[in-house]
Amino acid sequence: MRALPPLALYIHVPWCVRKCPYCDFNSHGVGRGAELPEVAYVEALLADLDADLEAVQGREIVSIFIGGGTPSLLSPAAYRRLFAGLRERLRFAAGIEITLEANPGTVEQQRFEGFREAGINRLSLGVQSFHAAQLEALGRIHSGDEAARAMTSARAAGFDNVNLDLMHGLPGQTLETALADIDQALALEPTHLSWYQLTLEPNTEFFSHPPTLPDEEHLWDIQDAGHERIEAAGLSRYEISAYARGGKRARHNLNYWQFGDYLGIGAGAHGKLTRRDGAGGLRLERRWKVRQPDAYLRRSRDPRGFVAGSREIDADTLPLEFLMNALRLVEGVDAGCWQNHTGRALSELSPRLAVARERGLLEASEARLQATPQGLLFLNDLLALFDTSR
Repeated sequence: MRALPPLALYIHVPWCVRKCPYCDFNSHGVGRGAELPEVAYVEALLADLDADLEAVQGREIVSIFIGGGTPSLLSPAAYRRLFAGLRERLRFAAGIEITLEANPGTVEQQRFEGFREAGINRLSLGVQSFHAAQLEALGRIHSGDEAARAMTSARAAGFDNVNLDLMHGLPGQTLETALADIDQALALEPTHLSWYQLTLEPNTEFFSHPPTLPDEEHLWDIQDAGHERIEAAGLSRYEISAYARGGKRARHNLNYWQFGDYLGIGAGAHGKLTRRDGAGGLRLERRWKVRQPDAYLRRSRDPRGFVAGSREIDADTLPLEFLMNALRLVEGVDAGCWQNHTGRALSELSPRLAVARERGLLEASEARLQATPQGLLFLNDLLALFDTSR
């Protein structure tokens, strides 16, 4: 019998101080100093989880990620209440990784200490850039100095596992300013660095009114030089946009990329769950929750529950869904992982694998599904070869 995959928990906090023009996440600007309905929201999160518990059959939770929005807007007291409720309902793995996203402009050391006491053991700071011009263009509410102080405060509060989010390909950015951002981030000695290119996503202000971005030649120069600079500092690339020191890879994100399961609770949260069917096989389902915060809060008293929609991952889309995640990893995945997660023989993909290898996009080894360096650069072209709808 095929084993169920590892199970993680994603918690979404939908509020932020100001909506950034590039952001396509479910976030709602409330301004500085706004009083959030955090007591009601924590109660709703736990009610949301209660409705999902039957589907996870008492499985162990291997990681938790609290994203947003800006989750650091909620108080440490709110997280203490939340984690007391989570521990009553869920079985946490030993040494579980629990990450909180934080905006450098919304935290101070005392608040970090409160998050640590609540049980959070990893931070992800949304720095994006240290340069004033780029921060202003991105609509960020912090300065470069505030970002550095946030990192210092996090360390002083006891956090020894901190990711910095950094973007490149920004409006007005040059190779020199992009590398200066990397140097400033590295000087803060993060254990993990997420370094990714700005993209213009639908339903964002930047998509409707595109800023002037570096041209393709400059983007390639930034990417090549930046990758070399980061790895020279001792952080190894293990995913397209993720670098880590030894033992500090993001376990929650690895679970996504290795096609593990995750519960999603909170306004607009998404989840993927694997369940056994009556014939002894496995069914994979994606589900998502009500997006608007006010509507989500009302659903705690609504017999329809929090689920806004769901769909099964059918046999035709499963290969592409699996590979969209697994091939992002620099090391790829063991070929046996394919059958464990899909229940299908890898030989079904043989013609498509052969084409990918001939084009230099996939490594020749039959023991692993692993993109070549060229395949990582042109991942969309590689994935298109496995799109059965074409």
